[in-house]
Amino acid sequence: MTDIDRLDIDGSLATALAGLGADGQGEPLTLGDVDAIRLILKGNSVIDWNRAHFPTRAHVDRFLALHLMDHREPEDRRRMRFVHGEAVNYLQEHLGLSFPQALVQPDDVRDIFVQASETGGFRRRQILSCVILKLMHVINHLEAAELRHQTPLPEAAILDQAERRIVGAADRMRAEGFPLVAFYGSRKTRNSVITKLIAKKENTAATVFDKLRFRIVTEGQEHILPAMAWLTRSLFPFNYVIPGQSHNNLVDLWSVLRAKGQGDFIDSLQNPDPTDDAAFPNPELNPFSGDSYRMINFIVDFPVRVDHLVDVRCGPMLGRTVFALVEFQVLDRETARANEEGENAHHLYKERQRAIVERRLKKGGRWKQRGPA
Repeated sequence: MTDIDRLDIDGSLATALAGLGADGQGEPLTLGDVDAIRLILKGNSVIDWNRAHFPTRAHVDRFLALHLMDHREPEDRRRMRFVHGEAVNYLQEHLGLSFPQALVQPDDVRDIFVQASETGGFRRRQILSCVILKLMHVINHLEAAELRHQTPLPEAAILDQAERRIVGAADRMRAEGFPLVAFYGSRKTRNSVITKLIAKKENTAATVFDKLRFRIVTEGQEHILPAMAWLTRSLFPFNYVIPGQSHNNLVDLWSVLRAKGQGDFIDSLQNPDPTDDAAFPNPELNPFSGDSYRMINFIVDFPVRVDHLVDVRCGPMLGRTVFALVEFQVLDRETARANEEGENAHHLYKERQRAIVERRLKKGGRWKQRGPA
């Protein structure tokens, strides 16, 4: 790993990162970690990236594991080969792109990930590999949605599977000594969903992203970024964070990097734009929250294997994984305490929400939503 790939961190953050790596000894934040964290904080899309961060096949394997795929399994290899072929066919037939034979028929599809991560020199192969990965991302997501429609499973069963995996990850995080105050989940009741649908401008069930929600409270604010790095390394693939649904008015990533003497690190990130990132992205508040309410929250399309629950006979065409929407909230102990005081108190939040619901039902009229409801 080169110096530019490392983000130097102080002792407290090094402790927070204990157990992150495959060797169990903890690793410093890498350029890939910070790019993933920035994507989450800003609510951006991986489609806008210009390179990947998989220096070796081992890194690809860890990433595939987050998608619940194992390259050692023949069925998963066939699935990867199928998605790769679909991506190349689309790019050749619909966009008229041409590719070297090594990219059209790679000996190992994982090498596409590695080549998309190369730096320096002539970059045509790297750029084309990155293009293929973007199409693989889209096609895999599209076909997982189709599998979900064909799978006779109730939403509750899929959420159950997602919840079990996340609870297990919380236990691992605690066991590794990460400075957590809390990591717990909750599900919206039927009445809560109805209330939210009435309160939201887009009053359709498809817009309720937080039927399953997890809150992660770290000991200090300095542990928030390592916590997010842990999540993207150990729990969910960052590429399936839902674009445009992230809200952050707690952490200014640029300020953190500069405070740690990592200003030069910024120039190596995906599409750096300090003027855009200098302030908190998406700072608007939930219209029911107090003006001083602070939090990071984002929505993940969380992978769930279903072949052990129902008979899946689609072969490599649709795979064996569907997605469940899960909301994650990340904040530190002091912020969590402040969020429960004064105008931020939960009972006042509920009162403001009920008032808007009652007004819409009785009187109608439109109101301007300032953030995620």
